[in-house]
Amino acid sequence: MAESARPVHARAELILGGQKSGKSRRAETLALQWLQAHGSHEAVLLATAEAWDDEMRQRIERHRRDRAERVPGMSTQETGLDLGAELAACSRPHRLVVVDCLTLWLTRLQMPAQGPAHDAAAPMEALCRAVRQAPGPVVLVGNEIGLGVIPMGREVRAFVDALGLLNQSVAAACDRVTLMAAGLPISLKEPA
Repeated sequence: MAESARPVHARAELILGGQKSGKSRRAETLALQWLQAHGSHEAVLLATAEAWDDEMRQRIERHRRDRAERVPGMSTQETGLDLGAELAACSRPHRLVVVDCLTLWLTRLQMPAQGPAHDAAAPMEALCRAVRQAPGPVVLVGNEIGLGVIPMGREVRAFVDALGLLNQSVAAACDRVTLMAAGLPISLKEPA
């Protein structure tokens, strides 16, 4: 189905792709369409990135500026590690929630810049439950990184495995799953 023929939003959509594939831009487009559809609609972005160095701080600031230009009506909230609870608290029937991105959230859980790693199983389960129970639309953005060679190093292999399992679990909780490649959406799952 052509993108223009698709409904503007699904109850929940997972957008996957590689770095700079157009994932965040698609989420922003959906948020803008949601805001323009009705005057009472709201949109909020739950940002999962953590500024652990100067380059990441600059990247976050650039994304914030660009997003404000492209989707001026969308607010941004920085998230902690309990993303499921934050999504549940934020979701409303008139509010579209964008989570960007699941990969950085999982990185913060499993490979924190400071302190010990957290077990990701319970937070992942809580997130999927929050997606299924959200009263308003949810758009989640994440990386698909398991398409290349098997990474060297036990920790990196464990992370790739965990991200693959997270993507599968979130995809099962969503009505629509879209893979982005070269800025183009490829439908993997559509609402029944």
